[in-house]
Amino acid sequence: MTLYPVETGNFKLDGGAMFGVVPKSLWQRTNPADSNNMIDIAATSLLIENGKQLILIDTGLGNKQSDKFFSYYYKWGDHTLDKSLKKHGFHRDDITDVFMTHLHFDHCGGSIQWNNDKTGYEPAFKNAKFWTNQEHWDWAITPNDRENASFLKENLLPMQESGHLHFLERTQKRHFYEELGFEVLFVDGHTDKQMIPIIDYKGKKLVFAADLLPTAGHIPLPYVMGFDTRPLKTLQEKKIFLEEATQNNYHLFLEHDAHNEIINLKDTEKGIRLDSTFSFNELFTN
Repeated sequence: MTLYPVETGNFKLDGGAMFGVVPKSLWQRTNPADSNNMIDIAATSLLIENGKQLILIDTGLGNKQSDKFFSYYYKWGDHTLDKSLKKHGFHRDDITDVFMTHLHFDHCGGSIQWNNDKTGYEPAFKNAKFWTNQEHWDWAITPNDRENASFLKENLLPMQESGHLHFLERTQKRHFYEELGFEVLFVDGHTDKQMIPIIDYKGKKLVFAADLLPTAGHIPLPYVMGFDTRPLKTLQEKKIFLEEATQNNYHLFLEHDAHNEIINLKDTEKGIRLDSTFSFNELFTN
């Protein structure tokens, strides 16, 4: 197995929304805001080369939305999914599987693209299976009012219509999937049945933290996003997860942190806090 970080494109989000009830005077110490109160956000995917499989975890925002849509998110930098894949010697047609932690637009938007004449949509990875789970799919295609703006029909229905959509069976809270080669932890605080990959790699456990822990600034327990549908559930899930990650020295791959790629944790008098930060290359190639 070989892993590659894939930068799909950076954007900005409102800092207050990203930290919920936590005052700006506290969260801006780790996630400084610009004059519009926007903070830097990444959308970094993870590519897994495992035998004949090439599995992409999450696909970023994509590029098919309107200029008005993207004006809300202040895209910055020059990263694209295609450029990142090319850097590692791959093309999107090489992808065999797309695993989506959940179906919010910033995690699955890149899975679907315009067709050639822009009259409709098609899979952006024509040879890939798209993986989610039935319960989250049902949650996403009949969204609650709170998440309605995050589950976009143009991202979802073309997967189903293409025949490329597949469901992982959820039999327990944490399960190893032979068809993918890694464990998945199911969590419900941010959205229903979000899937967190836990990958054994080069003697370490690497956790693709997705929206369970979007940035290093979200480590303290009360630092919960305003986007979460069940914030008290997030608190409970975070507490259990962070304790396990600290005790077992998990390395956390931060999908949304534009400045800290991978971190680990330590126990302190104030609770669990950041221990060290790593780049992917220094952690796994030295």
